[in-house]
Amino acid sequence: MSLTLRTVPDPVLRAVCKPVDSFGPALRALADGMLAAMYDAYGRGLAAPQVGVMKRIFVMDATWKDGARSPQVFINPVVTWADPVSEAGEEGCLSIPDAPCMVTRPVAVRLAWQDLDGDTQEGAFDGFSARCVQHERDHLDGILCTDYTT
Repeated sequence: MSLTLRTVPDPVLRAVCKPVDSFGPALRALADGMLAAMYDAYGRGLAAPQVGVMKRIFVMDATWKDGARSPQVFINPVVTWADPVSEAGEEGCLSIPDAPCMVTRPVAVRLAWQDLDGDTQEGAFDGFSARCVQHERDHLDGILCTDYTT
């Protein structure tokens, strides 16, 4: 599956995505296509609306540039806890090329999501991984990193 990255000001990037309610081969193909598009664009995360698909799914591989690939797929993700300690950091976005921005986010979060089989998963993320899951989850609600800059 070949997917095309959407960039600002494409209105699809501002829309709220619908929950995924069907799990199977089509969803796996979408996730595989999103991962391929993410790696091809040299990104570390990619949300479905960034390729014009209005479903609550994102992919991430926060560490692949530092070593072996470890792709992850998050479906219907929900932040269940956020550290009260926040930190500013630079974020890039494949949908806003060559325009990194400083964003203050919690340094750690817990997330609940479904995997490709529809099974519920939970995990804790900190550091860059926490920043990445928050950035990608924001995309599912039409929020861009530039919305946080002042």
